[in-house]
Amino acid sequence: VTFVYHLRESYADRRQRILSRAKRGWVWNQMFVLEEFSGPDPILVGRLHTDLDVGSTPIKYVLAGEGAGTIFAINEITGDIHAMKRLDREEKAEYTLTAQVTNRDTDQPLEPPSEFIIKVQDINDNPPQFVEGPYRASVPEMSQVGTSVTRVTATDADDPVYGNSAKLVYSILEGQPYFSIDPNTAIIKIALHGMDREMREEYLVVIQAKDMGGHMGGLSGTTTVTVTLTDVNDNPPKFSKSKQNFVIPEELGIGQPGGKVKANDRDIGENAKSTYNIIDGDEKDVFEITTDAQTQEGILRLKKPLNFETKKSYTLKVEAANIRFDPSSGAPFKDTATVKIAVEDSDEPPVFSKPTFVLQVDENAPINTVIGTVTARDPDVTGSLVRYFIDRHTDLERQFNINVDDGKITLAKPLDRETDMWHNITVTATEIRNHSQISRAIVAIRVLDINDNAPEFATEYEAFLCENGKPGQVIQTVSAVDKDDPIQGHYFEYRLIPEMLNNPNFTIKNNGDNSISVLAKHDTFRRQKQEMYFLPIIVTDNGNPPMSSTNTLTIRVCGCSREGIVQSCNVEAYVLPIGLSMGALIAILACIILLLVIVVLFVTLRRHKNKPLIIKDDEDVRENIIRYDDEGGGEEDTEAFDIATLQNPDGINGYLPRKDIKPDLQFMPRQSGGPNGVDVDEFINVRLHEADNDPTAPPYDSIQIYGYEGRGSIAGSLSSLETASSDSDQNYDYLREWGPRFRRLGELYSVGESDKET
Repeated sequence: VTFVYHLRESYADRRQRILSRAKRGWVWNQMFVLEEFSGPDPILVGRLHTDLDVGSTPIKYVLAGEGAGTIFAINEITGDIHAMKRLDREEKAEYTLTAQVTNRDTDQPLEPPSEFIIKVQDINDNPPQFVEGPYRASVPEMSQVGTSVTRVTATDADDPVYGNSAKLVYSILEGQPYFSIDPNTAIIKIALHGMDREMREEYLVVIQAKDMGGHMGGLSGTTTVTVTLTDVNDNPPKFSKSKQNFVIPEELGIGQPGGKVKANDRDIGENAKSTYNIIDGDEKDVFEITTDAQTQEGILRLKKPLNFETKKSYTLKVEAANIRFDPSSGAPFKDTATVKIAVEDSDEPPVFSKPTFVLQVDENAPINTVIGTVTARDPDVTGSLVRYFIDRHTDLERQFNINVDDGKITLAKPLDRETDMWHNITVTATEIRNHSQISRAIVAIRVLDINDNAPEFATEYEAFLCENGKPGQVIQTVSAVDKDDPIQGHYFEYRLIPEMLNNPNFTIKNNGDNSISVLAKHDTFRRQKQEMYFLPIIVTDNGNPPMSSTNTLTIRVCGCSREGIVQSCNVEAYVLPIGLSMGALIAILACIILLLVIVVLFVTLRRHKNKPLIIKDDEDVRENIIRYDDEGGGEEDTEAFDIATLQNPDGINGYLPRKDIKPDLQFMPRQSGGPNGVDVDEFINVRLHEADNDPTAPPYDSIQIYGYEGRGSIAGSLSSLETASSDSDQNYDYLREWGPRFRRLGELYSVGESDKET
């Protein structure tokens, strides 16, 4: 490897240089430099020389430009250029330098500077590299030989122009005989036929790239390619067993799963998905099969109830087929299996002969009448006996009974169709052997009607008859209703009571539609003579036996206009003939009402003037001060002061009850007597006794002043008045002996005594 330096100059400069060669005197030599060197000594790259260097002129060679002084150094006297460091073409391929000859003493340039380039020649010092590796690729399984898998690419940092340092050749180190690679294009291809993913899914291929055209001495690099075979639908689903058995209990509910089947598929993903169908079998409409999308299982579900006593087993043919189908494979992508289902006998509850029973009974049927019978049986092979009960939640009034052994329903209480026409009860049937097995049935009992209600007027009629009416005028149309409901419908017969057959005032006429019209016989009805008439009418139905009732029609005589419109039927009829108009009557009534209001107000005001039960202090007559100058006659004189003032003014006439509460005891009223001739002391004692024993007396607060001196007690006086000024010494220790209630009082007096001594 050599380095060549030359001057970069134009054609004109070159021509001028050739013409003035003798003047400039440059000697251009071809120089070489190795890309790599070892050792501490610099390597000679080349030498500069000028014709001016004849020995008599002191000249100096000067080097400038890229790397001058660091990478390249020049001998100022000889012009030798040395490489001071290792050169790497991959880092920098060439260097531009400038050379000039100057006077060594004065540093004056003897010639103009000249530019030249030092090129670094390449050596094979970089191996190939796979920058994008390692690689991953995929190819469908069962691909043909020569099918392209992927392409790898390696790069070499050496000079691709100079020599073969960057010429690469590819080869497979691992992965044969399954794959091959083109040595120049580096395309990896299938090399083996029938590569099955189900046998092996992934392959690791090692690729080598070598420079120098693959010759000995070249550098190499490797990478790995992971090749994955993708799935194609080349395997059908397959049942693990061609015959499968299941046992399903007969009480399995509709829609509940009874078993699972699965066909395995060696493919994966969408290619492994299958769907299941029942394609054959006895009574295949009893079952259905669905596909679980997660587990890819076929789930057998019940569509109709099972009955062990009717059919004990079923045989079905189930098919599993791939959802996706590859026509190129040509193979059938389905499989079938025979599924045998055995029905397991279960203890079933009794079964009623009918889910609903409708019975009938007359409403007048006597107690214990048999209304009907319900039947149920145990469907199991063993056939347990059945007992019957009535759910009392549906027969709260206990109107019916049932025989527990034969299911006969009897009447327990009388029925009334007009109260309840239908009775819905629930009857339960229970196995004797297993009481938990219970079934229920609805029994609807219809109460049949009998003629036990008499017809009556549809409403309380009140007819109005005009005084100026005409004979034969219809006063009122009357119809009747009957609570009974006969099959043939209602037909009512109307007639007057026998006493009224020769009634001179009214008659009735049948209208033919179960109604009658009441007619007036004359036109001489007057309110002054008789204001109201009562017409008894007998109504009879067509039942068996017929029922009848007497209803009274009230007919009022009213004043009517000429057009026959009723105007008044009240007391006005008796007043108007006197000559008073309606306005006068209203005025009289208003005056009467006003007078009543005045009387009520007067009575109310009089009551408010009465003194209240609680007498205020300033109005209490018992505390009034009476001044007089007459000398009293002593205790014998009872005429000077009226003892009646001490009595309660409101209680003179007897017992006055409390106004705030209702007394529990009734205090007998005291006899009120005159105060004359009564001892004052005795009178007061009597009143005090009555007040203490009267439970109805209000507990009014009052201040009582007593001037009576007590007869004393064992404890003596407890008053602390004038104790401090007394010179007598008293001992209060006995207060502590009276118990805990007087202990605190004794402590207070003891403290007082000790303080006085101190």
